[in-house]
Amino acid sequence: MSTAYPTPHINATPADFAPTVLMPGDPLRAQFIAEKYLTAPRLVNNVRGVQGYTGTYRGQPVSVMASGMGMPSIGIYSYELFSFFGVEHILRVGSAGALRPEVKLRDIVLGMGACTNSHFAHQYHLPGSFAPIGSYRLLRTAADLAEERGLPCHIGNLLSSDTFYGDDSHLHPEQQGNAAWSRMGVLAVEMEAAALYMNAARCGKQALAICTVSDHILTGEATTAEERQTSFTQMMELALETAVRL
Repeated sequence: MSTAYPTPHINATPADFAPTVLMPGDPLRAQFIAEKYLTAPRLVNNVRGVQGYTGTYRGQPVSVMASGMGMPSIGIYSYELFSFFGVEHILRVGSAGALRPEVKLRDIVLGMGACTNSHFAHQYHLPGSFAPIGSYRLLRTAADLAEERGLPCHIGNLLSSDTFYGDDSHLHPEQQGNAAWSRMGVLAVEMEAAALYMNAARCGKQALAICTVSDHILTGEATTAEERQTSFTQMMELALETAVRL
């Protein structure tokens, strides 16, 4: 293993991280997960305010660290965790906007794959297009757990977008680019999974995006703050239970 640590973004050593890391986008949500669910959580990183904690869940070591927003940000943190800190599995836990009518507010989406409008894959100089997919082992574990718990859960493609405010946002939803992805069966849009999946593939590691639907892009529906808290908690618990079954 490389000894290129601490890195410019993570002031820690490999011993500070568990093999499995949960990655919400928001540093405060990382703190919330650590304080609510982990036993004896220890702050192991706070560079740029990106909080990372390690503790135990059901007696097994688990870490949680924020990824920030967007593919460049999660690309940096996931690459460093995989390449320099000995992390084997990363579970993204975040929000997504539904793109299909069968996907409802507060549902959970497991990203079997991640389409993208990003050029992140160009760095690999591939003679074609790369299809970013999640780890089947993580996906099957999370899907089985969701079924056991009776959670409203969908499995399929996510869209990892580089833009939150698209230049077509003034158009009717059916005329926007998201509608075209919806017609291809893409379930929901978020901003990180594709880069995470590509880093995992390149590093020989495993990753999965577990997302809660916080709003519906095509209808304009949105959850309340209270509803989001409940749904996000279900997602966090699903990710933690997945982590301890690996």
